[in-house]
Amino acid sequence: MSAPADSAQPLASTSNDQLPTSADITASDASRGQSASASASASELARTKITLQGALKSFQDFPIPGINFIDILPLFQDPAIHNSLLRALELQVLEFVGSSKPDVVVGLDARGFLFGPSLALKLDASFVPVRKKGKMPGPCVTAAYEKEYGTDFFQMQEGAIKPGQKVLVVDDIIATGGSAAAAGTLVKQLGGELVGYLFILEIAFLKGREKLGGVPTITLLETNE
Repeated sequence: MSAPADSAQPLASTSNDQLPTSADITASDASRGQSASASASASELARTKITLQGALKSFQDFPIPGINFIDILPLFQDPAIHNSLLRALELQVLEFVGSSKPDVVVGLDARGFLFGPSLALKLDASFVPVRKKGKMPGPCVTAAYEKEYGTDFFQMQEGAIKPGQKVLVVDDIIATGGSAAAAGTLVKQLGGELVGYLFILEIAFLKGREKLGGVPTITLLETNE
């Protein structure tokens, strides 16, 4: 005996509801693709960091006795290592900021200028320099910061950052954090959204991160110094 039409219809409906739609399949494939891509990027970043770490040099008792100075300049002396540095920085930023990809990369005077412009190009962002007071023409905004011998000042040209732009601040090393914090202050004075700080190295015992107001901060390479 065949089932009544009104009882057969719900069975058909239930069966169809359990089948994945083409949209479900597409979303699942996209998710797997993104996961595989993220895993490959993480693996590439880890390998590149090992290469960069091996290129660093250290100098005992410089600039004063008792200090082991980590020199990043060898990273720029070999074109292949230099290119690896820029690739690692790009991958680190993309992993670090996610969807908040910066519109502007701000580099600190002076070693932030070594890689800031090249990184900005890779991220399709503009580059804005922060310089010591009196070094740039035109109207500027100013922020003070403390150094071991007194107060110093950083400046940025007015209009260099547009209100609402996402900004990443970069420098070679974070030590006491005062100069980086001053750069962050300049970004905020111009109406930018400070999405993070990126450094190649960190002198951890100086606790510079504590001056950065809880803004996300990442260091590319590790050091025990």
